[in-house]
Amino acid sequence: MSVEARQLRDACGRFGTGVTVITTECNGHEHGMTANAFMSISLDPPLIAVCIAEKAKMLGMIRESSRFAVSILAEGMEDVAWHFAGRPKLDPAQLFEDGNGLPVVRGAVASFVCNVANEVVAGDHVLFLGHVQRLDHQNDARPLLFFCGRFGALDRPRPAPEILENIGHELVW
Repeated sequence: MSVEARQLRDACGRFGTGVTVITTECNGHEHGMTANAFMSISLDPPLIAVCIAEKAKMLGMIRESSRFAVSILAEGMEDVAWHFAGRPKLDPAQLFEDGNGLPVVRGAVASFVCNVANEVVAGDHVLFLGHVQRLDHQNDARPLLFFCGRFGALDRPRPAPEILENIGHELVW
């Protein structure tokens, strides 16, 4: 069976994610793009990953600067997500604050400022592993979510059970 790109995209769209804006500074200019391809990798050392399409302008900019930041958008920041997804209508100067020399989105749920630790070519994308140099987060903020091509929000967040403190243990059935 051959898997077509649209089928894969539609199936992956069934995985609910947060929404991020990935930023960098290159040649004196700030750049940003909306993405949901973000994940934590390691606690020691502190590593995260983002995935950038090989056709994206951001790819060359991250390669040149060797740094990037990730801002996890908060509930209600749909306009920010659309702005950096190619539908600009906001003033970026009002959106950012300084995150240790890189722009991060003001009011984000969390932000991470990273140096590129490694990059891995993966098909038509490049996976950047970022060594976290600085982070910030708001304990009471709620994230903007993305599912099946639409934005959403958490209905009623519930606290995680105590067992999650031992994360990293595998369950076997």
